[in-house]
Amino acid sequence: MAYIVVLNPIIIGGIPGGEKNADVLGNVLPLAQVAAVTALVAGVMSIIFGLVANYPFAIATGLGINSLLAVSIAPEVTWPEAMGLVVIDGIIIVLLAVTGFRTAVFNAVPAELKAAIAAGIGAFIAFIGFVDAGFVRRIPDAAGTTVPVQLGSDNSITTVPTLIFCLGVLLMGVLVVRKVPGGLLIGIVITSVVAIILEATLDLGSSVDDPKGWGLSVPDLPSGVGGMPNLSLVGDVDLFGAFTRIGVLAASVFVFALVLSNFFDAMGTMTGLGKEAGLADEKGNLPGIGRALVVEGSGAIAGGVASSSSNTVFVESASGIAEGARTGLANIVTGVLFLVAMFLTPLYEVIPLEAVAPALVVVGALMIGQVASIDFTKFAYALPTFLTIVTMPFTYSIANGIGVGFISWVVMATASGKARTVHPLLWIVAAVFVAYFARGPISDLIG
Repeated sequence: MAYIVVLNPIIIGGIPGGEKNADVLGNVLPLAQVAAVTALVAGVMSIIFGLVANYPFAIATGLGINSLLAVSIAPEVTWPEAMGLVVIDGIIIVLLAVTGFRTAVFNAVPAELKAAIAAGIGAFIAFIGFVDAGFVRRIPDAAGTTVPVQLGSDNSITTVPTLIFCLGVLLMGVLVVRKVPGGLLIGIVITSVVAIILEATLDLGSSVDDPKGWGLSVPDLPSGVGGMPNLSLVGDVDLFGAFTRIGVLAASVFVFALVLSNFFDAMGTMTGLGKEAGLADEKGNLPGIGRALVVEGSGAIAGGVASSSSNTVFVESASGIAEGARTGLANIVTGVLFLVAMFLTPLYEVIPLEAVAPALVVVGALMIGQVASIDFTKFAYALPTFLTIVTMPFTYSIANGIGVGFISWVVMATASGKARTVHPLLWIVAAVFVAYFARGPISDLIG
């Protein structure tokens, strides 16, 4: 999981003066400070989850919500205001968990949809990796083609950084196949070293100055190995500023999207981990899930307050489970190591995007394995689960994939004459998603 301390700053952080991940005022979250708070919150929340929930499901900044913040929310508000929305989202999630509503919905979702959600998230984060590394690029509108994306430039890998990404994917894949402990982190380190050597030789610079340069951080030799972490981002949050800046309706839509993503992101992951650890029953439900969901929801509050983005359960916990972890003791050890990582943040500034993006692809490949539990011979299952999986990367949204899956599941069940088998809560959530998708026309009618 240590790669998240490298990856999260690249997803939500930026370099002063650069365009990537800038908020509405052009401000960015400094890379080193994001790395520090990412390690801090992951450490604290993993320890708390281990003590309270007693599951070996470690917690850190969730992939997906951090992209939602960077791509959709921050361009409309300031970063403190965006993190304020994350805190509100976390408060709502905790209240839903405390009342038992989140547990009820968790248990109401069919196992096939739970698996599809996990697989869809895997496809989504892999797509992010492809795009961030320049392996997949948007075709310019002037190109006169209806094809929206292409491989590299003119269907060719034309930059050294993208080549480094490709080598990184294969290297990390080999390490995972060989079951090397910490394979993803080792792959990031090796790829970064190669990138540093190439940069010293070729002087590629940043893609801000040259399209063939590095995506974000230019891989130079680090100025130091360790140091005191800069935690100045903790508390830099504006709880209600977004509602003033963009209006109550627009801000509420963002909160709704965050709640939907947060609400369901952990569902597939917890289900998959619970099955792998032998902790779940035959329906994929976990004993004591209510307590675990309250703590997991608190991760959103902690992440928002610290400006690291919402924290949630990580599928990489499966590596610990594979080594025999069955209780929260594994989480406590993981959390302590995250806290130690806070003092190593100077190292993270030199790691290029192209050395980290391969980890997203490999993790995506691990998560897509959830499809093995779906019976695709039954079209009433096949269509909703397929739509859930592909909608996430195609629309660049986890919440969209979940919503489309829920709606189509209800429709297919009704068409099959099995409407009564659908849990009432699933009908309610599907109706909420219909309203969510139709919010544009609804707003026009109200206006």
